[in-house]
Amino acid sequence: MPDSANGTTHVFPCRVYYEDTDAGGIVYHANYLKFAERARSELLRDLGTDNSRLMHQHGVLFAVRECQATYHRPAKLDDSLEVHTNITAVGRATLSALQTVRRSDEVMAELVIRLACLDASGRPKRLPGDIRAAFQSLQRRH
Repeated sequence: MPDSANGTTHVFPCRVYYEDTDAGGIVYHANYLKFAERARSELLRDLGTDNSRLMHQHGVLFAVRECQATYHRPAKLDDSLEVHTNITAVGRATLSALQTVRRSDEVMAELVIRLACLDASGRPKRLPGDIRAAFQSLQRRH
């Protein structure tokens, strides 16, 4: 995880496969959400946990509460991409992130994501202290 100027950026590499594209070989817009989801899952692993463990050990899961996507350039079949994730806010039961999908130095898409921490019944639940502290250590400060 390389440092950024105001926090820590998590970088997740991914490749564009045929299944990610439309008939013209362009990444279908909804698949950027999949790339971002995979990056967040790998970020959890890099923090020493994963989605299954969070549910089994702490009784919590994450759900996307808000997502704003801005598409800048089309990614294409066989492109090598990176999803850069910056944690922008950590609340008691929420987490916000800026996720930027890049091809080399080109920004393909930006996603502003707000996650809610929920229990198994779908009710808001506080982030476990150790997980909250781990996310705060990555938080981009403005």
